[in-house]
Amino acid sequence: MQTLEKQRLIDAALQAQRHAVAPYSNFAVGAALLTASGQIITGANVESASLGLSCCAERVALFKALTQGASRFVAVAVVARLPGGPTPCGACRQLLAEYAPEAVVWVADSFRPRRIREFTVAELLPQPFRSWR
Repeated sequence: MQTLEKQRLIDAALQAQRHAVAPYSNFAVGAALLTASGQIITGANVESASLGLSCCAERVALFKALTQGASRFVAVAVVARLPGGPTPCGACRQLLAEYAPEAVVWVADSFRPRRIREFTVAELLPQPFRSWR
């Protein structure tokens, strides 16, 4: 993947991060998914007073993409104010393994968005849960 495309996806995640609703943790996260057709779909984390009802930026972007008809994903970018960038949580890793197993995952600190770490979904979750099917 070209550096320009990578930076464009990180920039989209940075824009999404501005819309995070994180009144409890003050930990704003933005995510951007690149579909196989070249579309970028973004999401930001949304928190609830009942923290278990909160939703991560990656899941917001993925659910949005899936409900808009996207089914193949090339890459996902995730940004937050965290040295080295935020890696997806376990729930997000599981969903990426199910719906975007071939996607490359880029993470960056929103204060240093040009320092990008890269992972495969399999590196983040080498043994995903598989149902009885």
